[in-house]
Amino acid sequence: MIRYVCKYTPVELFSGFGESCEPVEGMAAEYPEADRTGHVNLCGFGKSVIQAVYDGKVDELVLVNCCDVMRRLYDIAKKSGKCSFLFLLDLPHEDLECSRSFFLRQILRLKDAYASYCGRKFDERLFREAFGSSDPSTKRYIGLLGARADASLVAFVAKKTGMRVENLTCIGTRRIPLPAGSGNDMWESYSSALLSQIPCPRMDRDGGRSALYRDPYLAGIVYHAMKFCDFSQMQYQEDADCFAVPSVRIETDYTTQSEGQLATRLEAFRETMGKREEKTMSKDGSYVAGIDSGSTSTDVVIMDRERKIVASVIFPTGAGAKLSGDEALKKALAQANLGRHDIACVVATGYGRDYLNGDEAITEISCHAKGAFFLDPSVRTVIDIGGQDSKVIKLDDKGGVVNFAMNDKCAAGTGRFLEMMAGALGMNIDQMARLGDTAKEKIVISSMCTVFAESEVVSLVAQNKDVGDIIHALDNAVANKTAVLVNRLGMEEKVMLTGGVARNLGVVHAVERRLSVRLVVSPLAQLCGAIGASLFALDF
Repeated sequence: MIRYVCKYTPVELFSGFGESCEPVEGMAAEYPEADRTGHVNLCGFGKSVIQAVYDGKVDELVLVNCCDVMRRLYDIAKKSGKCSFLFLLDLPHEDLECSRSFFLRQILRLKDAYASYCGRKFDERLFREAFGSSDPSTKRYIGLLGARADASLVAFVAKKTGMRVENLTCIGTRRIPLPAGSGNDMWESYSSALLSQIPCPRMDRDGGRSALYRDPYLAGIVYHAMKFCDFSQMQYQEDADCFAVPSVRIETDYTTQSEGQLATRLEAFRETMGKREEKTMSKDGSYVAGIDSGSTSTDVVIMDRERKIVASVIFPTGAGAKLSGDEALKKALAQANLGRHDIACVVATGYGRDYLNGDEAITEISCHAKGAFFLDPSVRTVIDIGGQDSKVIKLDDKGGVVNFAMNDKCAAGTGRFLEMMAGALGMNIDQMARLGDTAKEKIVISSMCTVFAESEVVSLVAQNKDVGDIIHALDNAVANKTAVLVNRLGMEEKVMLTGGVARNLGVVHAVERRLSVRLVVSPLAQLCGAIGASLFALDF
């Protein structure tokens, strides 16, 4: 079995030797051998290939030098001695006449190397039989672009978006026509067809991808960026200007541990595309409830059919989302003097939304947008600094989500970050919020990593730095992290700050200074998600 890593690999060639091919894919939870033999900043896919080699899952391997990682993989795989056949195919990065001539020589070099390895003759009839008919689909689909994605990620995207997904990444859909002619003409036709595929971002002239963006059956784009792959991170910014359909950027480290973060992005993307199923209230109650299950607090809002808030509760999230949600709803019902039978519909949002006893679950992206617009219809940008993540959401003049951005898998710049810094200073978060709005000495927290920032704080305390100055520096660090998200998305005034951190005046003022804008901060800022959820409940 020949294993390969790139759609430019001449996989049909191996059929001429009676061999079959499969891509190397499959996310793993850990890469012990790859961590030992590879560079610390090697991308997750590179590590997965190395691990597969050392685990004995890859015996015959063809690599394509489309990026520097592939060259490193080749050196490590060669040194391991685990592969009985190993080949690095040189890929020209342009589809020009000289490039096709060069690539033809590389393909023939591979053919000769494999013939020498296996001791069999190449059979042109078997080679030709490997080309099947592969007509483009005439059904609407989501295009998965960007860095390499395995079958499990494709299935996850399909599940969360509710649409068919075509994998258009590194090993995506290959449609190679049957080569014309015979002999050298056949090989020239074949190498030309390989190079004329919809170009991957590594190609110097990638204008051919515009045909994909104009595909009338393309409903949306999910762009996958991979940690430690600077190229996939930057390419999205260039490609996004060409997209004529809705798009969302996701990031993984090519492990099986990313689904929790991806779910919110993909479900919110589905909601912005209008794929949320409309339902009708199944109960006769006169009230609805929204539950926002966050990492720090579980917030509940009960609303009547006239959109009046009749009860609200902010309850600390305990060990389980369901228990916290049930208890918070019970307290809100008691506050409004209502029973559970009075509630016609409960909509859950937040990271714990799928574990609550709600009638419907909607992402916090959509709920914060709807809640913010309810609190102030003139708001066009929403910044939500929550317990474990931060979001920036752009709204249209009807309160709909135009686009959004989220911080990636890191607590930097969130409520959890501030909570841990408060612990390092020997105080609680409320005490911390009352300090730091002014500074006598300018201090800069250089690291946004929660662990490293905590070490900096401990060091500053040891230097007898004023606590207020340290907190001021932390507030500025949060503001800087928030500004990165805002700049990525673009800001349109008015700007509202939501989430529990909105109660911290030091952070509010730091964000205002950093963005040069006056923030709208509602007294109900922390309840914004729950308000939006209850408003959605009125729609069912």
